[in-house]
Amino acid sequence: MVDGILNINKPQGKTSFSIVAMVKRLTGEQRVGHAGTLDPMATGVLPICLGRGTRVIEFLVDATKTYRAQIELGLATDTYDATGKITYKGDTSRITRKRLDSALASFCGLIQQTPPMYSAVKYHGKPLYKLARAGINVKRKSRLAKIHQLKLVDWQPPIVTIEVVCGKGTYIRSLAHDLGQVLGCGANVKSLTRLKCGLFDINDAVSAPQLEDAFRYGYWQHFIYPPDIVLLHWAAMIVSDDTGQVIRNGRPISCLEQHSPEWSSLENRCRVYTPDGCFLGMLRFDPERRQWQPEKVFL
Repeated sequence: MVDGILNINKPQGKTSFSIVAMVKRLTGEQRVGHAGTLDPMATGVLPICLGRGTRVIEFLVDATKTYRAQIELGLATDTYDATGKITYKGDTSRITRKRLDSALASFCGLIQQTPPMYSAVKYHGKPLYKLARAGINVKRKSRLAKIHQLKLVDWQPPIVTIEVVCGKGTYIRSLAHDLGQVLGCGANVKSLTRLKCGLFDINDAVSAPQLEDAFRYGYWQHFIYPPDIVLLHWAAMIVSDDTGQVIRNGRPISCLEQHSPEWSSLENRCRVYTPDGCFLGMLRFDPERRQWQPEKVFL
């Protein structure tokens, strides 16, 4: 059994699902999932969770992400990236650095964003991309996206290179498309790389060939991160063997401040460990009952 997380640098042209399939093949573990789809044309950080590591996928999906994108001004496509059919050609001769800075600034903070037709968002139970491939275009609901930071890295007309720090559910392709509309010239994503997903960084990511070599020669454990690494921003407690058994049985723990003042100082969630340092699980605090309820148990 393999429990943990791999930080894989997804290559261009591969689907996120194909990387999951590769990890299943290499490890023999069937409980494998990724934390946030990357388009086939995109590269970069793709956390792959294995075994009991799949139980923390939701926290990785919710994590802040950082992207670097090259955006080509003057061409809009149906997929909002370079793989699609050109739907509009615009004039970029009047796009100045000042106009570009102003346009980019308008996308900072909370924004309304409409998912592309070529996306995994579902419409009446069907992924939009399947409808798009069938030539069906439907009206999509806009939704809130949070752009924490948007930085202009380079401007070599007509190519704009930006770095975006954003919340979950943000589509960089939609951001590029909307930028083209604001500038009045059209735009699409020429290349896209995810630099960070939560604490996972591209500088520490392993390539697919490196991972295959690691399994071939028996040092793959070097690349496995423990599941609790994505929860390190939570407070942690060490519990006794008896309390640990209570948690394993799914029963709540009473909050007894007079005996355990440290429990009362924690927030609504915490990590718990056995006396020998093994990650036992996650607890959520119930303020009405003044109890810590086991949320997920890993041992």
